[in-house]
Amino acid sequence: MITRLDTQPPAAGQDLVGEAVTRVRDTAEEVFAALREVREATLAQARAVRQGGRDLRRADLAALRPLLTSRFGALIVGIGFIAAPGLLTDAPWYLEWWQENPSGAPVQLLRDLDPSSSAFYDYTHWEWYTGPQSGVERTICGPYVDYLCTDEYSLTFSVPVTLDGAFIGVAAADVFVRRFGTAVVPVLRELPGQAFLINGQGRVVASNTARYIAGSVYRGTEGFAVRPVADLSLSLVTATAT
Repeated sequence: MITRLDTQPPAAGQDLVGEAVTRVRDTAEEVFAALREVREATLAQARAVRQGGRDLRRADLAALRPLLTSRFGALIVGIGFIAAPGLLTDAPWYLEWWQENPSGAPVQLLRDLDPSSSAFYDYTHWEWYTGPQSGVERTICGPYVDYLCTDEYSLTFSVPVTLDGAFIGVAAADVFVRRFGTAVVPVLRELPGQAFLINGQGRVVASNTARYIAGSVYRGTEGFAVRPVADLSLSLVTATAT
């Protein structure tokens, strides 16, 4: 884990550092805003079904598809609702997950969700699921190579979905690291010295220097200050001297 330092960058760079933190926060917030929409739509559907006197089924989640497929853009490349095991009566495990398809219409992600299968995809052990399940309101998982979906270096953003106090699943979205970098690196380049963004484990997400490229690990070095980005599991690391 990275210890966040109290050391501040030179006064001349204070405003630029603040602008960089704001850009990172706003970029992440764009994704979380979409996930809040997915959460509210899921809850509305779940409440309507239960008021009708029955439990949720896979077909009920199909109502989310127009919303999900409309949220692809500069950042989001995959988005959906991941049901808690046992939520649906006709599918003990289920993902209503859709992915961007550059060559055509969005496609649904289909995985082996049969627990008796050797290829069973148990999504409940992933950080993007366990974070929201444990009560964390905003989780950012990665960067990591997404071998299951895109083979791209990715971030997964997620929020919990709870109904009447009970956890029923997760709303999540995938963002390619290169797309996130496109959004935040320009403001990092405005800083007077080396600067890079890290996750809670010190892994670099975006950077203005070849010394710390995306995916490398920062373990704390003299001459750098670490500044948290709002309440996210991200921090901006900046050189204290140029």
